Amino acid sequence: MSITALLTQFGDRYLAALWTTYKLTALSFILAAALGIVITVMRISPIRPLRIAADLYVQVFRNIPGAALLILLVYALPYLQVVLSYFTCVLTATTLIPAAFCSEYLMSGMNTISPGQIEAARSLGMTFLQMIKNVVLPQAVRSSVLPMTNLLVATMLTTALASQVPLSPTDLTGIVSYISTHAVGGVTAFLISAALYCATAVVIGQVGNLIDRKVRILR
Repeated sequence: MSITALLTQFGDRYLAALWTTYKLTALSFILAAALGIVITVMRISPIRPLRIAADLYVQVFRNIPGAALLILLVYALPYLQVVLSYFTCVLTATTLIPAAFCSEYLMSGMNTISPGQIEAARSLGMTFLQMIKNVVLPQAVRSSVLPMTNLLVATMLTTALASQVPLSPTDLTGIVSYISTHAVGGVTAFLISAALYCATAVVIGQVGNLIDRKVRILR
C-alpha cells in the first residue's frame, strides 16, 4: 500500500497516535523532571539515608529495561491487589526510568559549579534548601539543557512501550500493529511512523539548541 493510500485510509488514526505520543511524552517528561530534581536533592542531602535511597533509585531505574518495568506494572501489581489503567502503567514506566537519567544529568550540571559559590552561600547563612534553590539548581539546570533535550527525545521514544498494551488511542508504534491487522501496510506504515518520530526529534533538538544558546553559562 502506498503512502498516499495509507494516509487517506488511516490519516486520522495517525493524528490520534501522534497526539497520544505527544501527550505521553509531555506528561512523562514533566513528571520525570520533577522527580529527578527531588532525587538529585536527596543525593546531595546531608542526611545519609536519603542519599542511599536516592542512589539506589538511580542505580535500579537506570538499568531496568522499560519493557520489564511495564510487565511488572501491568501483570505483577494485580497480584498485590493493585490494578492500574494501561495508560497509568505506561506513564509510570516512562516516568520512573527517565527520572533516573534526569538526576544523573543534573548531578553533572552541579559539577560545573565552583566550590567558591557554595562557600559563599554558606557564609551568607543560607540553609541547605536555600542554597539548593537559589544557587545550585538554577545553574545545574542551565548547564544541563542539551542533556535534558536528549532526555526529552529519549522519553518520546520510550513511549513506544504503549504499543505493548491495548491502549486506545494507540501511539505511533502501536498504530503500525493496528494497520497490519486491518490492511497490508507493509514497511510503509513503519516509515510513516519513523518519519514522524524523526521530524519531532529534529524540532526538539533545534529548540533545545536555541534554549541552550540563550541560557548557557559562559565560564
